[in-house]
Amino acid sequence: MDKKLLLHDVGESVDLFLLIKSSTKGIASNGKPFLTLMLQDKSGEIEAKLWDVSEEDESAYAAEQIVHIAGDIQNYRGRKQLKIRQIRLATPLDNVSAADLMETAPLDKEKIADEITQYIFEMKNANLQRITRSLIKKYQGDFYEYPAAMRHHHEFVSGLSFHVVSMLRLAKAIADQYPSVNRDLLYAGVILHDLGKVIELSGPVSTSYTLEGNLIGHISIVVEEVSKMAEELKIEGEEVVVLKHVLLAHHGKGEWGSPKPPLVREAEILHQIDLMDATMNMMDKALRHTKPGEFSERIFGLENRSFYRPSFDTE
Repeated sequence: MDKKLLLHDVGESVDLFLLIKSSTKGIASNGKPFLTLMLQDKSGEIEAKLWDVSEEDESAYAAEQIVHIAGDIQNYRGRKQLKIRQIRLATPLDNVSAADLMETAPLDKEKIADEITQYIFEMKNANLQRITRSLIKKYQGDFYEYPAAMRHHHEFVSGLSFHVVSMLRLAKAIADQYPSVNRDLLYAGVILHDLGKVIELSGPVSTSYTLEGNLIGHISIVVEEVSKMAEELKIEGEEVVVLKHVLLAHHGKGEWGSPKPPLVREAEILHQIDLMDATMNMMDKALRHTKPGEFSERIFGLENRSFYRPSFDTE
């Protein structure tokens, strides 16, 4: 099989199997329908256009289908785009599965689970620990499989829990540096902040928003889950209120989706490390496929900026 998708440079040809992550119909200026395909393999994803499609094409080249594509990598407005020359659906004889083409977290999910469990074990506040442990246990199957987002950051299998582990490591370093930080509250906020995404999103394959995701969103969902779990465990008082505030405020600003701005120290820290880890993941993803001495593709989630990889950066 050809080398991975995003290891190809602009101007190179590709001949490989890809998974359709999403398929969106549009109408071209000539009035003919086309499909915008988001295609992926383990190296990442790329957009492609399939022009002059029929109704049969629309149903055939839908999300979650595996296709074999011959085409060329082009530069379109600062980002790589795949120009399709030939496309067909994969058959059983091709012996290719979706799992072969899906990017996964760089850490095994069992190791991720062990590390998160250890952080929960270290929590000394019994109420915060019980709520956190119970919610992770309730959703553990999906929590360790789901991506952290549809796109932009940690949008791969086990991305949600890997994002949490990365943030927990940052939280530990910050709490070690600043002993006044309430470590238990910060750990609980980190572990639970995106738990609502197991309800907001459809799953790790061809991820989309569910009805709850579109109408409610993961922040409101997790706050409701905390309320229900606290009631089930017969826990009440200020700890529950403050934990819910930390979760409500973790996006930082109203225009970024937070119902409340951070009004306690741990809420502000959670917001900052969430932003840092998401930003680093987006930059790492772009720079991983950028040669030293060149600029990356534009990163939509970072104000459409391109980042320079210094010529002495050889890692």
